[in-house]
This record gives sequence, C-alpha cells and structure tokens, in this order.
Amino acid sequence: MINIKDSWFTVEEINEETFAISEYGHWEQVHSFLLIGKDKAVLIDTGLGIDNIERICNQLTSLPITVLTTHVHWDHIGSHGQFENIYVHKEEADWLVNGIKKLSIEQIRKDVSRDITIPTPKTFNPETYKPFQGQPTGILEDSDIIDIGNRKLTILHTPGHSPGHISILDHNNGYLFTGDLLYDKTPIYAFFPTTNPVDLVDSLEKIANLPNITKIFGSHNTLGLDPSILIEVKQAVTTLREEDLVKFGTGIHHFNGFSVQF
Repeated sequence: MINIKDSWFTVEEINEETFAISEYGHWEQVHSFLLIGKDKAVLIDTGLGIDNIERICNQLTSLPITVLTTHVHWDHIGSHGQFENIYVHKEEADWLVNGIKKLSIEQIRKDVSRDITIPTPKTFNPETYKPFQGQPTGILEDSDIIDIGNRKLTILHTPGHSPGHISILDHNNGYLFTGDLLYDKTPIYAFFPTTNPVDLVDSLEKIANLPNITKIFGSHNTLGLDPSILIEVKQAVTTLREEDLVKFGTGIHHFNGFSVQF
C-alpha cells in the first residue's frame, strides 16, 4: 500500500497499478490518474497546475510517462509542461497550441484562485497563472489502442463537453475514465459556446452501452462511481431526447446520481 503525504495533492491507491492524484483543496476537486504498465505509465490529465504533479508521479513510478489529455481545459492541463510526451485528440490539438477557445485569461485566473480551502504553494500566483500551451507529441483518435505493457487502453472519442473530449477504457481492470463526460454532485457542463448538447448526449449513450465496466472514474467530485449508474445514464439519454431537452438554454436536468446542464 502506497502512503504519500503531500501538502497539496491527495494520493489514493485504486489498485497496485492505478492511482488517483486529487486536488481536494480547490473547489473543482480535480482528479488525475496514473496508470502503470510493465513498460511505461500513462497519466490521465495533469490537474490544475497550482502545484507540480510530476513530483507525485516520480514517487509512484520510475517508468516513462505519457500524458493522455481528456480535454484541453485549464483544470486538466495544469502540469503538462512538466512532461515530454503529451497526447491529445486531434480536435483539440489546436487548443493545446494556441489556447482554449472563447475563454478569457481573466476568467481562468478568477476560477483558479477562488474557493481554495488549504494553503497553496508559494510558487502559485493567480495573477500570472497561464494554462499550458505547446505542441503535442501525439494525436489521438477514436478506437486508438495505447499499450503500456500487459495493459491496454482504448481511446473513446466522447465530445460534447468539448469537441475533442475523450474517455479512456482500461480493459485489464474494466475501469472507465470519463473526464468531464460523467461525474456526480455538480452538473456536467454543456452550456458553454464551445460545448455541444447533442454530442454530449450521444457520448453518454456511447459509454452507457459499454460492457464489462467495473468502476467509473470521473475527473471531479466522488472518486469512483458504481457502474450501475450507466443504467441511469441510458434512461436519461432517452428522457432528454423524448422531451426535446437536448439544446442550449433548457437548464439543469437531474437524474439519479448525476445531472446535466444545457
């Protein structure tokens, strides 16, 4: 059992080769995930960038790390600059290079600095905070297989929250990492100018039909959801379509275990 004490990050062992690295001191309650294979490791997202997540990864593995980006929003790419190998879906490669579309730096700095409940590192200055920008080393597409040695991950293009959003299926364990497509407690967002309600509902339907899922790991709030939530997701998709709610401005729609905001 790994026991890492850190002033900013909380490390939780999902199994002996899978770790959640969480930032519970921030209102976003962001989770990043380190998946360790025989030959290399994958880090799903790099968090807020308030502190350097590489420091934690280096305590968990000495294997080379590839970053898989669920989507290019500031709270998921914060420590991208600390890693050499960064992969992103082709629909958001431009965002990674040129910046997040239709989101001002003023708004990002406001969001990154509010509702923080524990001391931040001295290196963190919200007035100069900037999301990572840089060239990805790899481009992802739907159905790509990432083999990290005795462990295969499938890339699932699940747009809606953003155009290049991906989910990641770990076949060995039945874990589904859903980024900002599915989590609990706070609404799943599809009301920004860069979101697409129709795509989001299609993506929810896509994951709801996946077989042999043992646990769902969203990027915010509760760590690890029971796969039975996918039954509710399937029902929610039907309800949203039948009631003509899948469009901007229809508000927040509550279901058993999650909600969606259009």
